[in-house]
Amino acid sequence: MPHPHRPSWRPVLRHGSDVRWLTARSWTNRWYPQGVDTGLLQGRRMLAISWFRQDRNRTHLASRVSFIDLARPRRFDVALAIEGDDGALEPARIHVGGLAWFGDRLFAAATRQGVWEFDLAGVRRVQGTTARRLTGGSRSKTLVAVRAREHPIDLRCSFVGRVFDEAGRSLPRVLIGEFRSGEEGRIGEFELTAHGFALVREFTPGVRHMQGAALWGQEILISQSDGLRPGALWRGSFGAVEPSATALPAGCQDLALDPHLGMLWSLGEHPWHRVVRGVPFATLGIGEDRA
Repeated sequence: MPHPHRPSWRPVLRHGSDVRWLTARSWTNRWYPQGVDTGLLQGRRMLAISWFRQDRNRTHLASRVSFIDLARPRRFDVALAIEGDDGALEPARIHVGGLAWFGDRLFAAATRQGVWEFDLAGVRRVQGTTARRLTGGSRSKTLVAVRAREHPIDLRCSFVGRVFDEAGRSLPRVLIGEFRSGEEGRIGEFELTAHGFALVREFTPGVRHMQGAALWGQEILISQSDGLRPGALWRGSFGAVEPSATALPAGCQDLALDPHLGMLWSLGEHPWHRVVRGVPFATLGIGEDRA
């Protein structure tokens, strides 16, 4: 992020590995948190949390990403935008159900519109009418990341997650999956290429209400929501998974593997139940074979 556009930091509450929102963002029904991933920004290790804004008719108005400093309990927001034919910025009206962060490239699940890629190297500040338009009327100034590319995918693209090898190295691959009320939702593994995404393999886990997925070596992890009840973590091989004993937050959403801190991150979306939760690798038996 360019030096002249340093963000305005806002506090969050840290309790162990949990992150909780302060002020109205813990209960508002205008903005809902969805996706999660980790990466480096401004030389600091961050959690990225995506949100979508809706009106009373549940129409998407805007989307944003909150970047949380993992060393200090602070965060700042970046609005997501698209550039029109006339060069004017418009809000990215997508669900942002999952994130996959590779350096300056931030990939966001756009549900029925494939995967959208945003440029973090080109983040800039806008204000006035433009800021209010990009944030659904909630801000008079904001930082903004603009969509760089739109990647069509032959899946519903409810979520997107990253792939790691057994040593915890991030690979140029992603998992893209479908939230379905039945058991027909699919998950595909895709390789990042110069031209977009190339399908490597695909399967149907038979899990309803899938919200996120990540891959560590040969093991896939899948989050499953269950209303206001705790979410479930499914584990297994790419072809066969089963529920584990690990409970996820109520209204759980995306998943992100964090080898640096040894955490599996997820989050809850429901008002008053919103938490970003880190589950230690040690309790999951992940990475035990790392040197």
